[in-house]
Amino acid sequence: MHRFLSLLLLSLFSSILLSQESTTQAKPNPCSIAEQRQFDFWIGEWDLTWQGQKSGEIGHGSNSIKRILDGCVVQENFSAQDQHLRGTSVSTFDARAGKWKQTWVDNEGGYLDFVGEFKDRQLILQREAIGKDGTKTLQRMVWKNISANELDWSWEASRDGGKTWQVQWPIHYRRKS
Repeated sequence: MHRFLSLLLLSLFSSILLSQESTTQAKPNPCSIAEQRQFDFWIGEWDLTWQGQKSGEIGHGSNSIKRILDGCVVQENFSAQDQHLRGTSVSTFDARAGKWKQTWVDNEGGYLDFVGEFKDRQLILQREAIGKDGTKTLQRMVWKNISANELDWSWEASRDGGKTWQVQWPIHYRRKS
């Protein structure tokens, strides 16, 4: 009887282990879907330039973009050379929503959250901001003119619900050698 009970327990334990292994193996990697690679153009080390506050003045900065957390998250580390602003963002593709989501925080106490998608060779992430007076403004970031070593990014705003957009801060990216 003791031997029978031992064999029964061993069999039961083996079944549980095999069941757990097959469950673990069958679980798909949510970061392996094709859409997760849509932000790969941004991965790397970048020199940035933009029109400065004064006529003829050029602003400079850098951005370091990499994948973290088993490749599931795109992390940005931004620094402006001639301004106080430094910030970081994390972006991931939400497969259930079918959208990119990004959270930005910075050294000026800023917190912004965006949602968007890659289409027509552009990545557009957007959010709604509510001013102190209750005024709603749409804000968006647009990555465009994307090539292997350069791209353009712009911070844009709309006060008419997205019918028209005004570029607030255009930045040109050039990949570091």
